[in-house]
Amino acid sequence: MQLEGSSALVVGGAGGFGAATVRRLAEAGAHVVIADLNDERGKALAAELGGADYVRTDVTSDDSVREAIAAATSAAPLRTVVIVHGGPVAARRIVNRAGEPYSADIFARTLDIYLTGTYRVLSLTAAAMTANEPLDSGQRGVIIATASIAGFEGQVGQSDYSAAKGGVIGLTLTAARDLAPTGIRVMTIAPGTFYTPAYGPDEAAVQAKWGPSVPNPKRMGSADEYARLALHIAENDYLNGTVIRIDGALRFNI
Repeated sequence: MQLEGSSALVVGGAGGFGAATVRRLAEAGAHVVIADLNDERGKALAAELGGADYVRTDVTSDDSVREAIAAATSAAPLRTVVIVHGGPVAARRIVNRAGEPYSADIFARTLDIYLTGTYRVLSLTAAAMTANEPLDSGQRGVIIATASIAGFEGQVGQSDYSAAKGGVIGLTLTAARDLAPTGIRVMTIAPGTFYTPAYGPDEAAVQAKWGPSVPNPKRMGSADEYARLALHIAENDYLNGTVIRIDGALRFNI
């Protein structure tokens, strides 16, 4: 799918993966809307790129997501959506050493952000895309979600995060089948360990700690490697309904 003359919405666009993806989509000719809660980074990125827009967006709110969609569709047909937002995660065992259970309310909050938030963006953007004129290929757009290899093999203390990302993985094929008659594709990227600003400024120390566990190449991934994959998915119409792991063959152990 050609991106020139279309809009792209990157939810979580001010973060590590998101900002790299915003840059790649803009370079490919899309008008990009950066949807995030980090006003400082979002506005700075929009200013850096010139033609991009920033919209403060909360994935737990229908109205907030609709505002971001409206900003994208007002500029050009919305044909690319990348869902890569983050959120707080409390790493805790289901039952701690004192015999106390992990709060179901906190568990549900994580699912609300990562799984329900993904579904909210997916469903609302898909509804907006159905108004697009189909391209010569018959396609109206593509939605790219983000899972994690923790959705396949979660580590100790990741019950909520693993369940949420596993839900995104399970949603992918069903969503692609549901939306196939409309010409909208759905894909998911499942990253392994990637260096992003969330790890702090000392990349060398972080790489030294986490890089050796990756089989090949022996380093953490870069945000631009995620972004280049997202761009390829957007441009390749035959990628649909599946999850692509990008992890250097890493498999989480206990």
